[in-house]
Amino acid sequence: MTSTTSAAPPLSESSLWSCIAVSCGLALSYVLSLYIWGRNNGHDRDHPSTIKRRFVSAFCMLFISPIFVHFFGSRTLLAQHEFSQIIGFRWAGLFNACVLPLILTWILFLGPIGLMILADTRARLLLIPQYWWQSLQDLIWWRNHVVAPFTEEYTFRACMLPILLSQYSAPKAVMVAPLFFGIAHLHHMIERIRKGQPVKTALLISVFQIHYTTVFGMYSAFLFVRTGHIAAPVIVHSFCNFMGFPDFGEMLNRPSRERIILLTLCVLGVVGFYLGLYTFTDPKLFENDIYTW
Repeated sequence: MTSTTSAAPPLSESSLWSCIAVSCGLALSYVLSLYIWGRNNGHDRDHPSTIKRRFVSAFCMLFISPIFVHFFGSRTLLAQHEFSQIIGFRWAGLFNACVLPLILTWILFLGPIGLMILADTRARLLLIPQYWWQSLQDLIWWRNHVVAPFTEEYTFRACMLPILLSQYSAPKAVMVAPLFFGIAHLHHMIERIRKGQPVKTALLISVFQIHYTTVFGMYSAFLFVRTGHIAAPVIVHSFCNFMGFPDFGEMLNRPSRERIILLTLCVLGVVGFYLGLYTFTDPKLFENDIYTW
């Protein structure tokens, strides 16, 4: 199968705005699907009833999101490749897609991983079978590490990028797509305010979250385009949810020797990530002839 260009040239300004409008519609559909149940009897997002209902919404989006791709995705991609391959479901190169981007992300998180080993009991818990058994029975764990990573990457990467690639080149699409992903997290601010958090505090937290999720979204979109696999961003997303945002304050508060080790690991992680970014995501490693960079 011959390689395809990453995007068709823009047809017109109206076509460009239509592409953006459709992407907004896709993002909005995902967010609204979570709130279609109303206030859920006043329960917050971590209540089992809320989680179960949102699982149903996420499942429905698995069928709704591809409709956007079918009607508004890149005509070049749709003409040259199978639909399942366009949205990242392929066998060729799957093992590498599951492993190499995760290793690359581990390198970036060298500092936080070091901190987890030194100061966080989670590192030891991972070796205990009972921890995994309890996690598999926890709806919050399923939401944070399975359902949310898969459904968000499916909608915001696998289905949104083929739409944006109808008007944007791959590098530009990778920069634009995360904006919709970041803004989509604004709904968390509403939930915080409903729980009684001051508006100013909720706003500041949400602004920080938007910036963080936007940066992650760029990385995730980059992985999808470079590997051509949905598995790559899903696994990395799940890992990042497990790690959380790096606690640099805790690192600085560690004893002097540990602090030096952790900060050194942080620097080595960033440098290693930068040097390995294109090597670990070389499309040839994943037999990716669908998306070109």
